Amino acid sequence: MAKVNISLDAELAVEVMVLAGVGSPQDAVEAVVRDYIARGHRTEARTELRDQGLREVDAKPQEPQG
Repeated sequence: MAKVNISLDAELAVEVMVLAGVGSPQDAVEAVVRDYIARGHRTEARTELRDQGLREVDAKPQEPQG
C-alpha cells in the first residue's frame, strides 16, 4: 500500500488522539479518515435508497386526473 506523509498541527493530532483513544498521531489520523469514509458510504446508501424509492414512484402509471 502506498504511504503519504503530511504535516499536521500538533494540537489537532493530540485532540484527535484523546477523542479517539489512540496512542499515536498516525493511528488518530487513520481513525478520522476511516470514519469520514464510512460516513460517506452511509450517506450514499441512504440517498440511494431514497432516490430508488422516488424512481419507483415516478415509474408507476399515473391515474387520469380530471
